[in-house]
Amino acid sequence: MELTIRREELLKPLQLVSGAVERRQTLPILSNVLISAKNIENESGISHQLSFTATDLEVELVGRINIDSIEVPGEITVSARKLFDICKTLPEGSDIQFSTNKDRLIVKSGKSRFVLTTLPASEFPNVEESNEKVAFFAPQKELKEVLEKTHFAMALQDVRYYLNGMLFDFSKKEMKLVATDGHRLSLASFPGLELQSQPLQIIVPRKGIIELMRLLQDVDEKIKISLGSNHICASTPEFTFTSKLIEGKFPSYDQVIPKNGNKVVIANRDELKQVLTRVSILSNEQYRGIRILLKPNLLSVFANNPEQEEAEEELQVGYNGSDLEMAFNVNYFIDICNTISSKEMKITFSNSTSCVLIEELGEESNYIYVIMPLRL
Repeated sequence: MELTIRREELLKPLQLVSGAVERRQTLPILSNVLISAKNIENESGISHQLSFTATDLEVELVGRINIDSIEVPGEITVSARKLFDICKTLPEGSDIQFSTNKDRLIVKSGKSRFVLTTLPASEFPNVEESNEKVAFFAPQKELKEVLEKTHFAMALQDVRYYLNGMLFDFSKKEMKLVATDGHRLSLASFPGLELQSQPLQIIVPRKGIIELMRLLQDVDEKIKISLGSNHICASTPEFTFTSKLIEGKFPSYDQVIPKNGNKVVIANRDELKQVLTRVSILSNEQYRGIRILLKPNLLSVFANNPEQEEAEEELQVGYNGSDLEMAFNVNYFIDICNTISSKEMKITFSNSTSCVLIEELGEESNYIYVIMPLRL
């Protein structure tokens, strides 16, 4: 392999794939990036494509760029961290030359020269792709938003492995994204899809969701999402992201969402967040429990801890129902306040032992959130 590339051109795809590089060193080659230089014939002539691939066997990322020329095509794998650090520390605007000599990659730029050990491209693992069952296009900006507004409720290293990810629930006209850790739930609806398939449910692992959020840009350009029996794939001209799916049955989330709540509170999101944040300072550090007392037009928040310290604060809200007292994990409420974009939020209670439903206020929202109460 032999080619020359501008430093800035190289850094973008290298940085893009870095999230998939295996850091635990289970296999030496998983800490490497696969570099592939190809001259590709197409209708407009020959394009010179340089691609970088990284994987941890669960997630695979491929970053691609077209460059002016490739003197000698080829493939090789080299330490992703070392290559990125070398390129990052070279002067801005510099040209970088790559060439291979037996099992070494030689990197030259100006008066700098680096010789890196390599492993054969043939040993680099590929994430198996299954037959495509569902495919659709979605604006990157919209998909990024729904992921950001739901991902926080995913479980982290739960023994119920199917909770350590996000459910993609497809019907012909709509996709729903659902995350839950068993104590709270977030749900986003993504309408307007035209899917040529039967209803389908898949669970994308937590790491796959985090990486996909990192890749998506705040642009209207569409990204293709394709689903197989074992994988989800997201692709643009610049990158291809592939993640294995979690096998298992996701809980029936419809049964968790409260349907008949009759105690409706309208609260200013920022004011409620500030009250909860202040009171939480003196909550139990382990359970993070707070008590909420509802009275007409008034919401009182209480917290205490094993050191016999107490906090209490009141907030004026829109409410004309009967008195109600409940306890919650304050972090769950604050996470939702951080996520909701409307100025005011709608909180619907049923009784002291039922889940609470939280929604944005204003135009019809595609997001709902559910929190289970605590027993203090």
